[in-house]
Amino acid sequence: MSIVKRNGNLGMTNLFDDVFSRDLFNWGLDNHSRTSTNLPAVNIRENAENFLVEMAAPGMNKEDFRIELDGNNLTISSEKTQNNEQREDEYFSRREFSYQSFQRSFTLPKDVVDVEQIQAKYENGVLNLVIPKKEEAKQKPPRMIQIA
Repeated sequence: MSIVKRNGNLGMTNLFDDVFSRDLFNWGLDNHSRTSTNLPAVNIRENAENFLVEMAAPGMNKEDFRIELDGNNLTISSEKTQNNEQREDEYFSRREFSYQSFQRSFTLPKDVVDVEQIQAKYENGVLNLVIPKKEEAKQKPPRMIQIA
């Protein structure tokens, strides 16, 4: 006799739980921060033409980011050290360093994304990426098929 774990549905797997509990493109499942700081929040939208990624990262400059594509893995990272220069007329009784670091990695869907056309822009504290779809991966409008 063997012991079988059942989940209350008489041994049948729940197809909907299996399908809908997984993230289709593995967006954001491989993220970590090198410090104990919070990771920047990310919104990912999709339309017929593109995937649109918005990352909230206020207080940074575009030079602080590094965006790297290795195969179908897109990595957005940043390291920022705040350098507070001391003036001659100032003396610190306490000065705490500021260091921010994060890395977010996303697996892009294979054969769907046009990796040569990815664009990034940092504006008003938000890093925006436009990841275009390949022409053959774009959703086509419905068409009527004539019956011969």
